[in-house]
Amino acid sequence: MTSAPGPVDQPQPAPGAVHTAQADTGPGDVSPGGAVFGGAVPGGAVSGGAVFGGAVSGGAVPGGFGPGGSGPEVWPTTPPGGYAAPEPDRLTRFVLRLYERSPRWAVPLAALGCVAIGMSYALLSNPTHADPDAAPTCLLKLTTGLDCPGCGGTRALWYVLHGDLPAAARHHFLFVFALPFLAYLFVAWAGSQAFGWRLPELRISSKVIGGFLAAWLAFSVLRNLPWAPFTSLYV
Repeated sequence: MTSAPGPVDQPQPAPGAVHTAQADTGPGDVSPGGAVFGGAVPGGAVSGGAVFGGAVSGGAVPGGFGPGGSGPEVWPTTPPGGYAAPEPDRLTRFVLRLYERSPRWAVPLAALGCVAIGMSYALLSNPTHADPDAAPTCLLKLTTGLDCPGCGGTRALWYVLHGDLPAAARHHFLFVFALPFLAYLFVAWAGSQAFGWRLPELRISSKVIGGFLAAWLAFSVLRNLPWAPFTSLYV
């Protein structure tokens, strides 16, 4: 007695293989074994359910198909006209209008006025004969007795304006050292802004600035050490 012919066993795709034949699943769907029916996934092969060359998240492949395989996924792009700049406030608009309408020499003159005010204060206050707690004073030195990184700068300026460079260097050596460079940078900038001068540019690299700041930090520490010869740096 012969049995009825049974259905022919269909070959099953190996895990991770791409089956190009049509199936009941929709295009781009991933089977539990990792096979993709309806075609290959652009951007890489499929192995064990993982897509190499693109990660599957929420049913969408970045740069590939959208959720459910409905079509290419579209990433948000910058608007054609770009993003609108924020509207400046009233104070900013006032400063910009004032800068545009002012002559070329106005800004250098204002900066020179600030420098002149600092020099006038040093000359009139005579910090070399002022009491240590006279206002304005250094809060760090008043509370701890230690010299801050800027202590002695006003006295050094007073001695520079009187032509006594050794005494100025005694009170703040790094200030006296940096003063010629600062003066040249200011003259070159002010001359270019006001008169269109083209003085040789003083190139200061970031390494030079970093070395100067490191030397300033070391100077600020050494001048507070209570041993000779560092005690001569204390002001």
